[in-house]
Amino acid sequence: MRNEPFMRTYSPRQQAMARAAAATTVASRPASTGTTADILTPYLVTEQPYYRPVADEVELYEAAYSVRMPMMLKGPTGCGKTRFVEYMAWKLGKPLITVACNEDMTASDLVGRFLLDANGTRWQDGPLAVAARHGAICYLDEVVEARQDTTVVIHPLTDARRVLPLEKKGELIDAHPDFQIVISYNPGYQSLMKDLKQSTKQRFGALDFNYPEHDIEAEIVAHESGVTIEVAKNLVHIGERARNLKGHGLDEGLSTRMLIYAGSLIAKGVAPLAACRVALVRPITDDPDMRDALDSAVTTYF
Repeated sequence: MRNEPFMRTYSPRQQAMARAAAATTVASRPASTGTTADILTPYLVTEQPYYRPVADEVELYEAAYSVRMPMMLKGPTGCGKTRFVEYMAWKLGKPLITVACNEDMTASDLVGRFLLDANGTRWQDGPLAVAARHGAICYLDEVVEARQDTTVVIHPLTDARRVLPLEKKGELIDAHPDFQIVISYNPGYQSLMKDLKQSTKQRFGALDFNYPEHDIEAEIVAHESGVTIEVAKNLVHIGERARNLKGHGLDEGLSTRMLIYAGSLIAKGVAPLAACRVALVRPITDDPDMRDALDSAVTTYF
């Protein structure tokens, strides 16, 4: 599906995308003399990221992108959600604009704002506006960290309208036919005060992510860190034992990312016990009893 032309079918969403493709773009140009190619070049994923498929997530995402369905990636921290988006952007040949959401992020941080310079005021598109205007995948990482009044600005882009209102500028951006929005969040951290509204959730398709099965996770750890497969399997054993303690002293288990960190230290010659203390045990808890339990798990395998 790499760079395949967008096929038009009868649906409100795709009709909106076709209208955007046919519409003139003079009125919606940003205050920049750069071409679309120049603007999006820094966001292209030029080298293939390593991603090990664990099910049919690649095929499902490709199908979703073919109709530009907004997608939601759900799973624990460090399980490969961001790497998956990077891999799919590379595979599809599309630029990827990533936004790390946080509680201080405002709607202006996403859509843009007026700035002062030597010549007066000028409009500066935000990352969401750049993606919608020029045709990139916009990835909102850990979207629940943003305030709910901020995430509401994505609603017009995630239904049949596919538009982004710039209220401060008095402009309505028709989303480029290649534009897609992807969000991710960790369901384990959701609460009444920090969760997506149903009005937001129901605008997305969703893919569930989790830590891979033992052999696949060991393959990933070995590839990414450079350790042998035997060492990687031992690290995965430690990770699995720690994940069993989630809710029993640990808020979250050891992620695949943390196992890769430990493996990278071991590959550089650090003793396995020291590497695991630095990369696995000490970052995840300050409780002395829990640290002792995790240290015991490490000594079982190293």
